[in-house]
Amino acid sequence: MAITAADVNKLRTITGAGMMDCKKALEESNGDFDAAIDYLRKKGQKVAAKRADRLAMEGVVIAKTNAAGDKGIIVHVTSETDFVSKNTDFIKMAQEIADTAINNYPATLEDLLNLDCGGITVATKLAEAAGKIGEKIELGSYEKLEAASVVPYIHLGYRIGVLVALSKGGSDAITAIGKDTAMQIAALNAIAVDRADVAKEILDKEFEIGREIAIQEGKPEAMIEKIAAGKVEKFLKEQTLLTQAFVKDGSKTVGQAINEVDADLKVLQFKRVALGK
Repeated sequence: MAITAADVNKLRTITGAGMMDCKKALEESNGDFDAAIDYLRKKGQKVAAKRADRLAMEGVVIAKTNAAGDKGIIVHVTSETDFVSKNTDFIKMAQEIADTAINNYPATLEDLLNLDCGGITVATKLAEAAGKIGEKIELGSYEKLEAASVVPYIHLGYRIGVLVALSKGGSDAITAIGKDTAMQIAALNAIAVDRADVAKEILDKEFEIGREIAIQEGKPEAMIEKIAAGKVEKFLKEQTLLTQAFVKDGSKTVGQAINEVDADLKVLQFKRVALGK
């Protein structure tokens, strides 16, 4: 597969690695971006993203809940440029689509596209906007959550939307810790609520990467497996929500901060949608 300058630049943007290192990684990985990121990590490079929002899109991300606070949605309306995404009419359109989503709570993105939104379908509204603006305008993502309490958060001028599903609601304190948790997810992009929720294939890949790094660093053969296991443990601590250091108080974990509010409160699930960089 031919590796283009655009491919190299995209990988560099995702990882922060050097141009030649990115070119080599893509060549060795036959153009597969996920494999190229793993290649860079195995070579001991500290890439900027282990998991990246890879689509270099602009647009608007809206997260919101219904009046009862037990259902939430995220919609991502895409554009090609930030000039368009910052336009007040474009933001208003995205908010109208989000309102349509939360009022009807469709099962899928395709169902949302077919819903009425101001006398026309969402799909038609997007097509008309694309014709008027002269850019490709699409519904890039649609996520939803339902629980006893769902807390929404929009970060960085509509660039990241988060929903957090909690096991109980009904108090200002629970809503506040839900918002803090959503802000944590927006900032640090956890891969799962807890370590038990992390897929085995992810753990296996992290172990393999840790093992390869230990070998390249010349660690004793008897220590390699232990070092790799330690790197997996560090990965879980940093990348699972409840074991992350709480952004608002690094002396405690997110799980501890939640338990201080209510010992029985659980984070059931979360959704995070972000624009690409």
